[in-house]
Amino acid sequence: MKTNPLKDGVISENSAGIGTVTRQMVRTRAAELAVMDGLLSSAATQAHFTQAKRELTGVQDEDPVDVILESAPESERWDPVPGSTGHRARVAPSEDEDEEGRSDNERLVEGGIAEAEIEQSFEATRAATKKDL
Repeated sequence: MKTNPLKDGVISENSAGIGTVTRQMVRTRAAELAVMDGLLSSAATQAHFTQAKRELTGVQDEDPVDVILESAPESERWDPVPGSTGHRARVAPSEDEDEEGRSDNERLVEGGIAEAEIEQSFEATRAATKKDL
């Protein structure tokens, strides 16, 4: 998610507001970074200037790959093989499943229902026979 760049970066220094970041401020900070790296203040590199600007403004240099990904529609952001429809992988049965994918609990319930149906049929038949006698 993008954040408001105006809310990032240095807004005060030693409790005093710094206002708009100027080129001079970036040069001064780049010189400080060069000295911290063991160089002369006049030997600041482009990397020092980039870091100084990033520190003072809070704006990150965007990675070109990230820019491309952000511009792509959400449905296309993760497509390892573009154009591939893919396929559903076979799910390996777990230890407590049979060949049909039923768990132990499902098999017990189905067995209990089958036994109850048989017993109901038997009781109905027995009740009908008693009535006939």
